[in-house]
Amino acid sequence: MTETTKLLLCGDVMTGRGVDQIMPRSCPPQLYEPVARSAREYVALAERAHGPVPRQVDHAYVWGDALAICDEERPDARFVNLETAVTTSEDAAPKGINYRMHPGNVPLLSAAGIDCCTLANNHVLDWGDAGLLETLDVLEHAGILTAGAGRDQERAQAPAIVDATDRTRVLVFACGALDSGVPNTWSARSDRPGVNVLADFSRTAVEHLADAVTGMANDDDIVVASIHWGPNWGYEIPTPHRRFAHDVIDRARVDVVWGHSSHHPMAIEIHAGRPILYGCGDLLNDYEGIPGHEAFRADLTLMYFLTFDDTSRRLVELAMRPLQIRRFRLGRASRGDAQWLRSVLERECAPFGHRTRRRGDGFELEWAHT
Repeated sequence: MTETTKLLLCGDVMTGRGVDQIMPRSCPPQLYEPVARSAREYVALAERAHGPVPRQVDHAYVWGDALAICDEERPDARFVNLETAVTTSEDAAPKGINYRMHPGNVPLLSAAGIDCCTLANNHVLDWGDAGLLETLDVLEHAGILTAGAGRDQERAQAPAIVDATDRTRVLVFACGALDSGVPNTWSARSDRPGVNVLADFSRTAVEHLADAVTGMANDDDIVVASIHWGPNWGYEIPTPHRRFAHDVIDRARVDVVWGHSSHHPMAIEIHAGRPILYGCGDLLNDYEGIPGHEAFRADLTLMYFLTFDDTSRRLVELAMRPLQIRRFRLGRASRGDAQWLRSVLERECAPFGHRTRRRGDGFELEWAHT
């Protein structure tokens, strides 16, 4: 019997701002945005769109039906990109939009059984070095592993190592690309905390990752490259992204390219038996009621369940479970909404020769196994 390991990979989890305001503890609501001065304005927008949003909710509230789906799928390890600082720091970076969640709400992540949060994104340093250091401390104290940011360059570049099963480790190397809005000034240094910034998609960058993997990974480890790249909206995959994804699979022994930054799901490509998720979309956000970009349906989100053969480390199944955000809570998407999302994935994956088929209340990817 073939032994397998199943991973849950999700896109951006944005539990700051409006979501933070309905939690048991909240940061001060003051914002420094051009159009909003209080995080409570985002709660009001959601209420105007979908009705009353409860306050002082328990930490499991936001996950809603996602918890039951995890019980059904039973992943061996769970990963999200946490695009929110976890801090009470008041050192707001002058960048227009600043996300933070009160440290007292970190049980929100534990409630979903999150094993690892990647932090190489364009919001983790929204509240300065102090905010990042507190984020690292709070997550470490909660027993949640991190990758992509650290107290110095060495730790920012180091992978998170998750014991998914008694047979399989998962190594997550995380980086944030400049084209996603990560400032180059956020780069971690030998004497300064920060992010593992991906300055370009060059062969040198590929070789740097290859050296890191060679130095850390065993033959039977699953290696994940988490990359925060590209703009928030749009389905186009830049040529440098695709080339880089292929190269890290071919040359750096990466088994999964886990991309995020887009607020909606993007195409999936299987290259050499390894999956490339070009953009997983947001899993959680506080965008309800905000006008603009309605055509992308950012209220519809996906949980990605990837099953790997333990011997070959090749993908054997990629299942997607659709959800919808309503009142800052994840609920199962209706059949019509799930079909809409499936049709988008069909369209975007078609250039790679991939299709989808129904799987329960979700769908899975079909590709040529070679």
